[in-house]
Amino acid sequence: KAELYNQAIQNWKKILDNDNHSAALYFNIANAHYKLNEIGPSIYYYEKALQLAPNDAEIKTNLSFAENAKIDAIEPLPKTVFSKWYNTIARVLTFDGWATLAILFSSFFVVLFLVYYFANQERKKRFFFTTAMLSVFLFIGAFTMAYLTYQDVRKDTPAIIFAEEIDVKTAPKFNSDIAFVLHEGTKVQILDTNGDWLLIRIINGKDGWIPASDVKKL
Repeated sequence: KAELYNQAIQNWKKILDNDNHSAALYFNIANAHYKLNEIGPSIYYYEKALQLAPNDAEIKTNLSFAENAKIDAIEPLPKTVFSKWYNTIARVLTFDGWATLAILFSSFFVVLFLVYYFANQERKKRFFFTTAMLSVFLFIGAFTMAYLTYQDVRKDTPAIIFAEEIDVKTAPKFNSDIAFVLHEGTKVQILDTNGDWLLIRIINGKDGWIPASDVKKL
């Protein structure tokens, strides 16, 4: 209310320095940076808040406002039908959730197979054998999703550009050619590291090298 945004940011960051964090804390810091027209930091902290509260509608709304204020408008690569299906299914659970589901289906298989083995009636044996086989297929599906989503998390190394404008280079040195230019607030994926340089990729598939000091990892 007092509009002392810089002072508020400093006080909130003292909480972060004590290794305490929450979605609400990151959200407040992001809002203060946005009020100061600091687009890069505001997007960074909205993204941090979203990591802790991925379904929060207010965070998503404010993030969209901040993203509309950034200079770079990059069109993502088109996704295949299978990629869209996978992304839809993968978002249903975390990799821990898929792993838990795989354990449950494997347990169901053991129980159902034992019941099938000791059942006397032919009809019951057929039923429990069928459901045991179904549990195997569901286990394979859940285990596969757990593995794939875990690999996605391991490969996911996002960062936000903090420099007002940055030349993305074709090689990790200042005298190399410029591949393209990025501006504050753009989200990138870190692919590799070479000393003080990072190999990054943007959502349209282009990649190049930037100084590590110009981005902040999420």
